[in-house]
Amino acid sequence: MTASGAAWTYTVQNLTSGQVLSYSFTYTKNGPQYDTPWFTFTQGGGGTTTPPPPGSVATPTFSPAGGTFTTAQSVTIADATSGATIHYTLDGSTPTASSPTYTGALTISATTTVKAYAVASGLTDSAVATASFTISTSTGGVCPTQSDTPDFGPNVHVFDPSMGNAAIQSQLDAQFNQMKDTNTAQFSENRVADLYKPGTYNVEDNVGFYTSVAGLGQNPDDVTINGDVTVDAFNASDAGNATQNFWRSAENLAINPSSGTDRWAVAQAAPFRRIDVHGGLALYPASYGYASGGYIADTKVSGQAASVSQQQWYTRDSNLGSWAGGVWNMVFSGVNGAPANTFPNPPETTLGTTPVSRDVPYLYLDNTGKYRVFLPSLRTNASGPSWANGSTPGSSLPMSQFYVVKAGDTAATINNALSQGCNLFVTPGVYHLSQTLNITKANTVVLGIGYPTFVPDNGVNAMQVADVDGVRLKGLLFDAGTTNSAALLTIGQSGASADHSANPTSIQDVFFRIGGERAGKATTSLVVNSNNTLIDHIWAWRADHGNAGTVGWTTNTADTGLLVNGNNVQATGLFVEHYQKYEVVWNGQGGKTIFFQNEMPYDPPNQAAWMSSANVNGYAAYKVGANVTSHEAWGLGSYCYFNVNPAVNSYHAFEVPNNAGVKFHDALTVSLGGVGTITHVINDTGAVTASNTTPSNVVNYP
Repeated sequence: MTASGAAWTYTVQNLTSGQVLSYSFTYTKNGPQYDTPWFTFTQGGGGTTTPPPPGSVATPTFSPAGGTFTTAQSVTIADATSGATIHYTLDGSTPTASSPTYTGALTISATTTVKAYAVASGLTDSAVATASFTISTSTGGVCPTQSDTPDFGPNVHVFDPSMGNAAIQSQLDAQFNQMKDTNTAQFSENRVADLYKPGTYNVEDNVGFYTSVAGLGQNPDDVTINGDVTVDAFNASDAGNATQNFWRSAENLAINPSSGTDRWAVAQAAPFRRIDVHGGLALYPASYGYASGGYIADTKVSGQAASVSQQQWYTRDSNLGSWAGGVWNMVFSGVNGAPANTFPNPPETTLGTTPVSRDVPYLYLDNTGKYRVFLPSLRTNASGPSWANGSTPGSSLPMSQFYVVKAGDTAATINNALSQGCNLFVTPGVYHLSQTLNITKANTVVLGIGYPTFVPDNGVNAMQVADVDGVRLKGLLFDAGTTNSAALLTIGQSGASADHSANPTSIQDVFFRIGGERAGKATTSLVVNSNNTLIDHIWAWRADHGNAGTVGWTTNTADTGLLVNGNNVQATGLFVEHYQKYEVVWNGQGGKTIFFQNEMPYDPPNQAAWMSSANVNGYAAYKVGANVTSHEAWGLGSYCYFNVNPAVNSYHAFEVPNNAGVKFHDALTVSLGGVGTITHVINDTGAVTASNTTPSNVVNYP
């Protein structure tokens, strides 16, 4: 150090903005030597921090130190006290010992306030440090021109009538034989999409696991299948049971069924969209065995749609010749030909229109043979298919604005494409992510086919969407990694407040899995902070079965499937199952849910392990926050099957504040086989579940 009058200085060279310098010095006063506390200085960050009191942990520091940025930032947190543990929050709240522990750089992709404090044995906790990051999305890149006729990779099969029906049938049969078996294919990494160019085909398309079937016309009747697009209880091991027919889809084509009736006997995550069925539609297995679906949207069935053994079903914005059947919970909104509202006997809930809806983005071929993605317009108070009176209203994008994600792509290559302003077309495959995928540009489209699967590694959050207009996510599967992620998908940053009513973000056919293939862990699957978000058909599933070693109370851990903090969020077709705490938590005002299906966790080991408070057994499946004054929901079912310990009880399935603005219609509980009990349906209302698998119903609350 160099003396200059009463000041001593030491110059440190080559510091860059955001770097943190920690320092102390020793000085002599009247003979003895003294050591100063440790100080920290952030270059460009406002000077020296206040040293901690004696015996205290140093205050954490951030690099970069906060500010305004045009891209996502990798933020590190450091502490000058040796051995200190740092806890942090990303929602502006004060961190506590139960807040996440800092283990590595944080990816900040949207405007966020980070707070952190540090603890060390024998010392007083540090002060709380704060850094604010503003991520500006006003300057988006321009996507480098992509191909209008891209190579979609080996897992996408594009059929043309000129190939001949026999050759196409051979390809369909070969892939189905690989992907049909419930015991071996259900948790495999096979992924496939079958795309039909406009024309007519005489084939039988049996649809196995992780298979998407879609027409490439602009409207459904541009592709006609003279035959069937079928899901059934295909395997002898299924024993006629269709309750595990997950992860398969059909979309944007017409079917002339070979026998007059097409069969689509599915369970969760198996949408049937934009289909013109020239005949009937059977939603149950040929064996009449159990089925547990399902979802139809923007579809026309000229004959009868029959659910028969289906436990629950949701149909939106469609035309039906007629409907038959209903076990516990059949829900319709905007469906011409739907049955009358008669819940609970028969158990059918019917809304004349869907308040807000938007058909899914989809791939098609234009008249020059180039691929485009069509973006249907927003609809309000809709009924019937969007294409019923001609082409679906909307706009389209050329494939030149889409980066095609396929084998070999990493989180870095995907994020690079996003940062350049590209949309994403995600082909069938399993993609491990070493960093969060950051969507920061308004109107970004992420369109997946063939159940492309994102697996976050090392505890990162899989995807973060900024609080911007019009992002469309469709056809994705998020599969939790073995290191816990705080969230798999987050829409908007905490405290997001923008109005997106004119152009909301939509989440459609997006699915979440915790365990099953691997021992996955994620605290929350989907967090929605942005206002006006449309959640249109999700299945958030903490696995109740799977590969050996991937399922168990302390193995595939997950608290909550859906957390809604945004206002005026709408869910149509909400499936959330087996989470270990509240499965849905809805804190935003003005929320709406049309159709909810839930099974509580099967595996609480005992009552003490599953208590939402000292005096309340279990956790409600659907909790509306105590401060919410406006919320409405229709057609909700929650079932229990506590097979690890049948003595376990849940006090109620639905927990809501008691005020006139929070309204529930047609809610029910069921104990499957009488294995465990649910005491009430909603709050203190509704009878205890019966032992003979019959529902307890509440028609209106309050």
